[in-house]
Amino acid sequence: MSLSATIKSIQDIMRKDVGVDGDAQRIGQMGWILFFKIFSDQDAELELNNDNYESPIPMSLCWDQWADSKTLGKDAPTGDALLEFIETKLFKTFQNLDPEEFSGQGRERALLLRSVFEDAYNYMKSGTLLRQVIDKINDSIDLNQRQTRDVFGNIYEQILKDLQSAGNAGEFYTPRAVTQFAVDMTNPQLGETVLDPACGTGGFLTCAYEHLKAQVKKPQDLETAKRCIQGVEKKQLPHLLCVTNMMVHGIEVPTNIRHDNTLRRPLRDYGPKDWVDVVVTNPPFGGMEEDGIEGGFPTEFRTRETADLFLVLVMELLKPGGRAAIVLPDGTLFGEGIKTRVKEKLLRDCNLHTIVRLPNGVFNPYTSIRTNVLFFMKGEPTEAVWYYEHPYPAGYKSYSKTRPLRVEEFAPEKAWWHNREETEQAWKVPVADIITNGYNLDIKNPNAPEDKHEDPMMLLGQYQEAAIAADKARYALKASLMVALERRDD
Repeated sequence: MSLSATIKSIQDIMRKDVGVDGDAQRIGQMGWILFFKIFSDQDAELELNNDNYESPIPMSLCWDQWADSKTLGKDAPTGDALLEFIETKLFKTFQNLDPEEFSGQGRERALLLRSVFEDAYNYMKSGTLLRQVIDKINDSIDLNQRQTRDVFGNIYEQILKDLQSAGNAGEFYTPRAVTQFAVDMTNPQLGETVLDPACGTGGFLTCAYEHLKAQVKKPQDLETAKRCIQGVEKKQLPHLLCVTNMMVHGIEVPTNIRHDNTLRRPLRDYGPKDWVDVVVTNPPFGGMEEDGIEGGFPTEFRTRETADLFLVLVMELLKPGGRAAIVLPDGTLFGEGIKTRVKEKLLRDCNLHTIVRLPNGVFNPYTSIRTNVLFFMKGEPTEAVWYYEHPYPAGYKSYSKTRPLRVEEFAPEKAWWHNREETEQAWKVPVADIITNGYNLDIKNPNAPEDKHEDPMMLLGQYQEAAIAADKARYALKASLMVALERRDD
């Protein structure tokens, strides 16, 4: 059975349960189950390979001791017995776990386990249906296989499609083509710290980790790569999925993925110890932060608009020479007021060397808002901004669920990146022109081929001249025919 069919089958089981109300709760229910299955499997492997490792999971709570029906047979709990086990033993044990009872990696994993279950919730009220869900996951999803490493992004994307029809907005799944392109162009190096301050389910971070892993030459390098990945996500459900996503990709202790709102900390409290080498992110846009968040920012940047605050924060978090790729809507480019002051700071403190303009439909079906990927480096002012307008593939008029943006489409940008010249897609704008234009970064492509439309009065004059010429030709032809007829009569 395909992954999408398996997910649909699990959702169909959950729809029968009176305790699960809506897609968000269904993915939350799947989330903690999948997390614990992976965590328990990794724990068994760590105990086998490391004599000094002490698991934070009591033996009776290990996955195979209650969840694996094939091994347990009739002894596998179901119905009310399963519900009681999960709610009074599993959840309560992990919510009250004391990490200080463990040491080393065991302590780190105990912290992770407690943090996940503190915010998780068992929505299902039928232990029989819950048993069916657990059995379906056991039978159909092998999370140890590389081809299912992106299962969490896929699950989240599928749920978001369902949420879209219900009118929910603001949580957008970033297409893998965009996350991969952003990581490839910022090009993190082994030993550099990579941060996504609004990491969602971890799309940018998994791409960054795979990018770093490709540079690994010895075991110590792999541990360095794992430590280099940092993320923050304020919503419980995406955070749970991100943590699990990191574990599936091989980061056994993703304690660097924090459940928090990066914007909550006052900007003045950040210092050199918080600086990072690379930021890759797609902060929520179109949303507003809760009251008081803007108070942590300097007066000239105080706004409740999330995307603007994140752009200011990213500039603060980069170390000198640090690089960033951030997805922002068109509104940030042409917006005025506080947006103007944010862009002034960006051009003054950073080299905004490239803006890749994405066409409509990249984020379908979640939003039709046009977006851009801004690439900049901190520590030197902008002298000129290169723009690249990403075209649709031949035959496309927009992207859709069935025809999404593909990573291969960025090949022309990658070929152009280190050997830049103006083309029909690319153009360069001096920063002086941008400043003169009030820091408006929404600059139209001057090289795009356009259909030429002549002046209407000129076209009318040309038509009248053609009509007169046609009349003359008609009269001349008529006269010639008359002459010919007269000669024939003679």
